[in-house]
Amino acid sequence: MVFITTRHGFTLLARRSATRTFSTSHITLRNAPTPVSANDGPLEGIRVLDLTRVLAGPYCTMMLGDLGADVIKVENPKGGDDTRGWGPPYAENKSLEDKGRGESAYFLCANRNKKSITVDMKSEGGRKLLHDLVRQSDVLVENYLPGKLNKMGMGYEQLKKINPKLVYASITGYGQTGPYADRPGYDVIIEAEAGLMHITGEPDGSPVKVGVAITDLTTGLYAHSAILAALIKRGVTGKGQWIDCSLIESQVASLANIASNYLVGGREARRMGTSHPSIVPYQVLPTKDSFVMVGAGNDGQFAKLCKRIGLEHLLDDPKFATNSDRVSHRKEVIQILTDRLTQEPTEHWLEKLNGAGFPFAPINNIQQTFEHPQIKARGLVQEVEHERAGTVKLVGPPTKFSDFKPSIRLPPPVLGAHNEEVLQNVLNYSPETIQSLRKEGAIGPQ
Repeated sequence: MVFITTRHGFTLLARRSATRTFSTSHITLRNAPTPVSANDGPLEGIRVLDLTRVLAGPYCTMMLGDLGADVIKVENPKGGDDTRGWGPPYAENKSLEDKGRGESAYFLCANRNKKSITVDMKSEGGRKLLHDLVRQSDVLVENYLPGKLNKMGMGYEQLKKINPKLVYASITGYGQTGPYADRPGYDVIIEAEAGLMHITGEPDGSPVKVGVAITDLTTGLYAHSAILAALIKRGVTGKGQWIDCSLIESQVASLANIASNYLVGGREARRMGTSHPSIVPYQVLPTKDSFVMVGAGNDGQFAKLCKRIGLEHLLDDPKFATNSDRVSHRKEVIQILTDRLTQEPTEHWLEKLNGAGFPFAPINNIQQTFEHPQIKARGLVQEVEHERAGTVKLVGPPTKFSDFKPSIRLPPPVLGAHNEEVLQNVLNYSPETIQSLRKEGAIGPQ
């Protein structure tokens, strides 16, 4: 088993086929069972310093928190994370002591399982405070423009001298190098610039963005997995490293078969609505009263579809015999299916297709999504008690473990809610030191 050194000893990260026991200052391989509670997450004992805001970075650090990491979110005393003000909607403020505005739904979606402290990074006291936290941390995640943190003494090479074991992840729009490196990155801009918007929308319509900030989310996922890999590597070498993760590269990497079609076959992509470039039928089709998504991914599934909806005669037509034939005669077969499906409402077809042996689904709105019996059965939506908003419903961690139940241990924090806790319990600052920082403006008012 590979253990990485943390403040609390060794935390299990990966299993190796080791039959002997040996140890160094950085790694221990042993056959003994891990002395970790069943309730502890895989990242229990890992501390993450979160210097990010908006979505890609906070989404990444939230997932680390879901796995048990101690995530300390560092925010500007003057307002904090931009998304705190991105509303309405806001969760209603039910606090009798605090008459301020409630928390925005946007902020709540990406900041569970974190603690919030306020730090003015431009102040001398603020920088010293952060350096002290770096000494106590395993991971730092930031999404500033390249070079900006260097000016504040928080660049990787500077912090590497303070803590050589630090895993430092930078999330930017365009990466740390290249002609666009100094440009700020925004999800919708990258969707346009990196091909996604070009292939999203109806064939005869304008380009459209995806309904959520999918490039931010994808980048957060890439950064999350890279951090985990770097922690495992640190367990072997005892050294941290710098992770350079960009929105534009994450988006291009997520083009999947569309990218491969171009690189391998020189095939330029185009907007196809919900249809698939290589499979027919595999798209949304209209019914009498709404729509249904049908995915007949192979010839056997197409045969099952035809039999269920009363179009068996299509199976004898050579134009539709194979998927390649159906791709060649896409318009004709889709029109035939449309003419048939629009004769009955969606509920009729859902009953007819149930158990047919191929994928299909209604086009649910958001209310229907959260009322979905599978979502309810899996317990994805969780309730937490928020300092200002009272009981709040949030989408919880989506991944299940056999020996660990991810949960919302901490609600999304009120700005600066954990200043005293972190400064006293993590950094062992005295009340006098904390008051001095407050007077300086390094951590904002009490």
